[in-house]
Amino acid sequence: MIKDLDKKIKAYALKNAVHYDGKANPGSVVSALFNEGLEKSEVKSVMPQIQKTIQEISKLNLDEQKKEFEKIKKIISERESREGLEELPNVPKTGVVMRFAPAASGPMHLGHAITGTITSLYVKKYGGKFYIRIEDTNPEKVFADCYKTFKDDCDWLFGNVTEYIIQSDRMKIYYEYAEKLINKKGAYVCECSPEEFKKFADLKENCPCRKKTVKKNLDDWKKMLDEKGFSEGKAVLRFKTPEEEGGMKNPNPAMRDFPLARINLTKHPRQGNKYRVWPLMHFAVPVDDIEYNMTHIIRAKEHMDNAKRQKMFYKVLGFEKKFPWTFFMGRIKFKDLPLSKRKIVAAIEAGEFSGWDDERLPTLSSLRKKGYKPEAFYKFAEQRGLTDVDKVMDSKDFFKVLDEFNK
Repeated sequence: MIKDLDKKIKAYALKNAVHYDGKANPGSVVSALFNEGLEKSEVKSVMPQIQKTIQEISKLNLDEQKKEFEKIKKIISERESREGLEELPNVPKTGVVMRFAPAASGPMHLGHAITGTITSLYVKKYGGKFYIRIEDTNPEKVFADCYKTFKDDCDWLFGNVTEYIIQSDRMKIYYEYAEKLINKKGAYVCECSPEEFKKFADLKENCPCRKKTVKKNLDDWKKMLDEKGFSEGKAVLRFKTPEEEGGMKNPNPAMRDFPLARINLTKHPRQGNKYRVWPLMHFAVPVDDIEYNMTHIIRAKEHMDNAKRQKMFYKVLGFEKKFPWTFFMGRIKFKDLPLSKRKIVAAIEAGEFSGWDDERLPTLSSLRKKGYKPEAFYKFAEQRGLTDVDKVMDSKDFFKVLDEFNK
């Protein structure tokens, strides 16, 4: 149990009350105590004590609360007693430009709410633009329902979306950037099979395709686009990792001439068979970030390698100075809650659930149906702040905190 728990509960409750015009929230106090070492299993036993303390301090007026807080504030550290969002670096006078980018492979769920809300809040804090980018360039994994449900979910949860960007509507822009990269000797068309290329990558050796001239690569790129040219699986566009980054000898295998675009003849739910060459994430993401002038990005820690790839992409095109400030958030991993869109979709298709808004699912449409308010997620995101620390939780403990924020 936490040392001086009674005093810390009172200090956090007073801090929260002072920040919110005299009204403390039990959920905020619990979240703050997690930073002190409170275990998830202890929430149930501690909550009555928190509620009793809040009842006591609610009898004081705001000035009295401030005086009481001054007496005991030293028991909690500045970082732990933080209210509101931390400041971001290098914020332009015109505000920030940020994005949240769900893949159109299934319904938005609790994980999206946790990771996306803090980005929305920062745009509200500083002003600027908040883009929702629907990533739908993997035809066989796109669900047509996402175009409507994502907008409904984001309008409800965030309330400050500047524009919805649909990647499959921007194919011509990606094609233009492919030619730009080729002309700058930053990409080439590779005809090696995946197995052949892996051997070269493992040996840190160049594949024969890397030696192609710019003209040859431009011709082969046109053959990728032409239905009479390369067939599916016979060619990919690869990034040519710069020699100053180690080229194919880069110590990180993920950085060695990674693929940018491939031929995929699967019928797309939105575009049909209009396009045959589709950009991969490492291509479409930096193009969109450049085109929309992103200034700050908050993304999950598993995207650290992706960010390194995208930074090289910026550099080859001469946009290195425009690369956005990026923070990598830790994950909240639920022991007992499936947040895999693939598994949720499979369960619905198997008839285990009635649809994306089935109240047993952790989807945003389900949470909205059950009466959760956007403000509950705002408070949770604000209290958690920017952190690269992963947390493992039971969903029961998480919803106890969220329920307090939802009152």
